[in-house]
Amino acid sequence: MLKPSRITRIITLFSLFLIVQSCGQYHRLLRSDDHEKKYEMAIEYFYQEDYGRTIALLEDVIPVYRGTAEAETINYYYALAHYEQGSYTLASHYLKTFVDAYPRSEHAEEFLFLSAYCKYLESPRYSLDQTSTREAISSLQDFINRHPQSPKVADANDLIDELRRKLERKRYNKASLYMKIGDYLAAAITFESLVKDYPDTKYREEAFFMAVKAYYEYASRSIPQRQEERYEKVLQAHRALARRYPEGEYIEEADRLRESAEKTIAELREMDLPAAPEREVPEPEVTEQELLEINQ
Repeated sequence: MLKPSRITRIITLFSLFLIVQSCGQYHRLLRSDDHEKKYEMAIEYFYQEDYGRTIALLEDVIPVYRGTAEAETINYYYALAHYEQGSYTLASHYLKTFVDAYPRSEHAEEFLFLSAYCKYLESPRYSLDQTSTREAISSLQDFINRHPQSPKVADANDLIDELRRKLERKRYNKASLYMKIGDYLAAAITFESLVKDYPDTKYREEAFFMAVKAYYEYASRSIPQRQEERYEKVLQAHRALARRYPEGEYIEEADRLRESAEKTIAELREMDLPAAPEREVPEPEVTEQELLEINQ
C-alpha cells in the first residue's frame, strides 16, 4: 500500500506534468496559423478565467476576422477579458470601442456602463490629480443621457455623487491650503468656486464664511490705495453669507469682520491718498481667471 507522502508526491508530479503539457500546447497554438483553433481556445480560456491567454490569442485573430460575422463575438470577449483581468484603463477603451463599432448590439448598453465604471475604478484618491475623475463623471453622464431608462441609471448617479464629493473635498482642501500659506485672494476665489460648482456641498456654510475671512485678510494686507475696493469684496462676501445663513454658526465672527471693513472704508475715504502705483509688490502669482481655471 502506498504511503500518504508518496501519494502526495505522485499527485504533485502529475499536476506539474499537466501544467507543462498545457503550457506547451498553448505556446504551440500561439505560434501557429490555425486561427479557427485560436478563436475556439480563446473562448475556452475565458471561461477558465485565464484572461491573459484569451487576450493574447484574440489579438492574433481580430485582424483575421475583421468584418466577418464572428467579429462582434471576438471583440466582445476581448473587451470583457480586459475588464475581468482588472486592466481597467484598457478595458474602458475596448468596451467603448465595442459600443462604437456595434451600437445595436445587445451588449452595447452594458458595455457603455462598464466603460464608464472602469474610469470610476481608476479615479485616484482626492489628493491626486483628478483628471480621470472628471472623465469618469463625463462618461457616466453620457451613459445616463443615452440610456435614461436603464436600470443602471441609479447606480450611475450614485457613482457620480461619490466622484463629485471627491472633487469637493479636493477643492475645499486646496482653499484651506491657500489660507494656511497666506495666499488669501486665491483662498477667497477657491472657496467661492466651491459653493458655485458644488451648491450642495457639506462645506457650504463654512466656505461662505471663509470667503469673507480670506477677502478681509487680503484687504488688510493691501496697500492703502487698494484697500477700499478690496474691503468692498469683504462686504459682498458677507452679504452672500448673511442672506443664506442669517443665524448660522459663523455669522457673529463674519459681522465683526464686516464692521471692521466698514470702519476702515470710512476712514480711507477721509484720507487724501496718493494715486496707487501701477504695480504692487509682490505681484499676484496668478490672475483670478487663471486661478479659476486651475481649480477646474
